[in-house]
Amino acid sequence: MQRERVPEGTVQDVLDHVVPYGDVITGMANGEAVEALDLLEREHERLTDVRVFQMHALRPRLYIDGRCGDHLRHVSLFLSPATRAACWSGACDLLASDFSNVPRALRRHTNLSLIVAAASPPDADGWCTLGTNAEYVAPLRGEAPLVLEVNERMPRTHGNHRVHLSEVAAWYRTDRPLVALEPARPDDRDRAIGAFVADRIQHGATLQIGIGSVPEAVLDALSGHRDLGVHTELFSDGLMQLVERGVVTGGEKRQHPGVAVATFALGSQRLYDWLDDNPAVELHPVDWVNDPRTIATERRMVSVNATTEVDFFGQCASETMAGRLWSGSGGQADFARGAIASSEGEAFVVLHSTTSDGRSRIRPTLTDGSIVTTSKNDVDHVVTEWGVATLRGRTVAERTRALIAVAHPSHREWLKEEAEGRGALGPRPVAAG
Repeated sequence: MQRERVPEGTVQDVLDHVVPYGDVITGMANGEAVEALDLLEREHERLTDVRVFQMHALRPRLYIDGRCGDHLRHVSLFLSPATRAACWSGACDLLASDFSNVPRALRRHTNLSLIVAAASPPDADGWCTLGTNAEYVAPLRGEAPLVLEVNERMPRTHGNHRVHLSEVAAWYRTDRPLVALEPARPDDRDRAIGAFVADRIQHGATLQIGIGSVPEAVLDALSGHRDLGVHTELFSDGLMQLVERGVVTGGEKRQHPGVAVATFALGSQRLYDWLDDNPAVELHPVDWVNDPRTIATERRMVSVNATTEVDFFGQCASETMAGRLWSGSGGQADFARGAIASSEGEAFVVLHSTTSDGRSRIRPTLTDGSIVTTSKNDVDHVVTEWGVATLRGRTVAERTRALIAVAHPSHREWLKEEAEGRGALGPRPVAAG
């Protein structure tokens, strides 16, 4: 039986569904309903204490900077260049959560009054997809009124993130380019790290890897591997290239064999064009993709994520820079836990050994104000351009020695002195007699 569709409307229809003291959820990155938020910003004086919850906003906005007063405010789920300074000044706030738990946090700690999200154009039967995104919007379908911003340039993708036009409160069309990011260019340090990590990844492994110069170097170093799989939160250009080269086949995956699984995609326009109606990639809700129990079912699961500092215990501060909030928890801990619970799984945390001004990123203690993202109990391998420190199953003294060995050579003597003074190198021998 044919389902009756909600008639196409205009962006103005969004205002009919915004309630006083409402919490509006919008998709992350290119999942944002751009024109809907433009409208709310323009008409903010008509609103009463409305909050917008969003992860990794790509566009600067007046309400993010606190310039819409109590009418319209922003709550970030992961900081970005568009929200970082506003968070530092107190103009917007940050809701802390592992990525896998974001849908649960939104259910429990907001009134979930409206969802506005970007989508691909409907097919002949009235089905849209959430395009480059599934993340926290897909699992919330049916739990709040949903308004779709149907973008003619949004790729139609495969996975569990379809929405029928009979299920929405309203929808309207737009035609705007997606935000495109070109792949980062690795330097010599990145390539050294990439080689160390790639050398430890087995044929047939399943990958989770982030975006940036070190992940790009890791992916470049995997070109000689065979039958890799992908189960990741972010699908990037580097992963697309491994699929194109036949390195990624997914033939040994247990969940969705033969298919690369992610919860969102972000990259170049070529990536978006390639994703359009491409069954090689599926996007699924983040509370399934990033669930450590889901991740652990894959044999030889490998996670690769970046951090900014590591202390002698192995605590990884990945969301602060010099003790200041920089991003958010994301899925780093989700995948670290899932990978080490996987049969033959491994988790790599990668970083340059020094900052741009030469300060050591291997530290006796984390910088004051730093936030632990991956705990000492979840860390597995720490990789710098000087080598791999394996920490899982090791004592504090063994961890400290391993970390000093991969620190920059100019800092090793200082780190050894600090470790000795703190008793981090283990019991000192008792003199005879």
